[in-house]
Amino acid sequence: MTTSEANPWIEICPGIRRRTHAHGRTMYQMVAQLDAGSRMPEHTHSQEQIVHILSGRMKLIVNGVPHELRTGDSFYLAGNIPHGVETIDDTHVLDTFSPPRDEYLAIDEKARTESRKS
Repeated sequence: MTTSEANPWIEICPGIRRRTHAHGRTMYQMVAQLDAGSRMPEHTHSQEQIVHILSGRMKLIVNGVPHELRTGDSFYLAGNIPHGVETIDDTHVLDTFSPPRDEYLAIDEKARTESRKS
């Protein structure tokens, strides 16, 4: 199922927000905007993830090891691997997950429902 621009922007943490791009039964894709200087704390999730840098520059810290990624770079993360982000420049990322991030889809639906009530 592809999704449209109607999906809301959701703040993940200060300076970092995401929008669901597309999803299906076994995959989920989102775009993220990361402001220069923003940080995402170390975290894990069960999904495999491919990070693709559309523009900008950031450090992806995997198991404590920093990897500087620039426009055009991609990085594969296995599930349950500790990782975080330090953003160097304003950065746009395309993230693909398998299986889908069901918790993100639920947050999207809640945001859409709340905006309809307004």
